[in-house]
Amino acid sequence: MPRKKKHPTPVGTKIKRARTSKKFSLDHVANETGFSIDYLKEIEAGKAMPPVGALLQIARALEIDSGSLLKEPESKLESRIKAHTKRTENYAYTTLTPGAENKHLKAFLVTVEAQQDHKGVDYHHEGEEFVYVLSGKIEVTVGEHINTLETGESLHFNSGIRHKLKSISDETAELLVVIYSP
Repeated sequence: MPRKKKHPTPVGTKIKRARTSKKFSLDHVANETGFSIDYLKEIEAGKAMPPVGALLQIARALEIDSGSLLKEPESKLESRIKAHTKRTENYAYTTLTPGAENKHLKAFLVTVEAQQDHKGVDYHHEGEEFVYVLSGKIEVTVGEHINTLETGESLHFNSGIRHKLKSISDETAELLVVIYSP
């Protein structure tokens, strides 16, 4: 009898499980993150995939490690990488620091499709963020200030300020993003 193939648990399912197991209401999470209840419901239902910054805020509100939301069992390394290749419509990220669940520093490989931005809310999270452009050309808007970065350039900023990412090149932009959360 063939074994059933296990699929990675969707992030929204993990969030809902953590929230309900701690008996936290959607109101509580909304007040702790600033996200609307409708947006949180979309995330839990798998209709929206939050950016990394939003995952950090939600994890903090749920009093869980943010790494647990992206982590799959180590034996599933290859499938985990594939699972994180297309996280949203125009924006994808892969954790580069598996096992850093209780650490303040986390690194991600982020790709943004050509001439696209991350759809949905701007994001912010306590701490600092460092972005290094591996390929392509991007805009990182921090507050009202627009930073334009090309291959080999970087930006370090206060991630507590609302920020968003956009590819402004004709190729997929690939970035190294390091986030520090106290």
